[in-house]
Amino acid sequence: MKKVLTLTALVFTVLISCKKATETEPIQITPSPPKKAEIVEPAGDQCYEWRSNGSIMEMSFNVNSHQEVNGKLKVDIVGKDKNEGTLIGNMKGDTLIADYTFNSEGVSSVREVAFLKRENTFIEGYGDVVSANDKVTFKDKTKLKFDPKNTLTKVDCKVE
Repeated sequence: MKKVLTLTALVFTVLISCKKATETEPIQITPSPPKKAEIVEPAGDQCYEWRSNGSIMEMSFNVNSHQEVNGKLKVDIVGKDKNEGTLIGNMKGDTLIADYTFNSEGVSSVREVAFLKRENTFIEGYGDVVSANDKVTFKDKTKLKFDPKNTLTKVDCKVE
């Protein structure tokens, strides 16, 4: 009987002490100050150009604060059909990946393009492609090659 009484008293004491702990004021936790966010301001219009032996590639675009790219690309390679159209894509680190929607000989096409940013230049990327749903895309973006011969240099934007 003494054991039951002792056990009951012990349980009762534990319950009371638990209840008192919840009635006390909560512990105040002070959050750490937030880390300073890096704000990337839109860069405005950016224009780049490549010229070689009569061939021309002109690219103009702007990048918003979400690293989304919207612009134009014009390609006029000697001996090939001239094409020009819109660029819509994203900056992923130092690489611009975009859908290039263009017209060539009256036919509208969509092709994925890639450019690697190096200081005040963009180097065009190449790689194996696949065609699906009327769009040509890179098979594996991790295997893109960037040829320095096709480097677009920063130029002043033309007023249109």
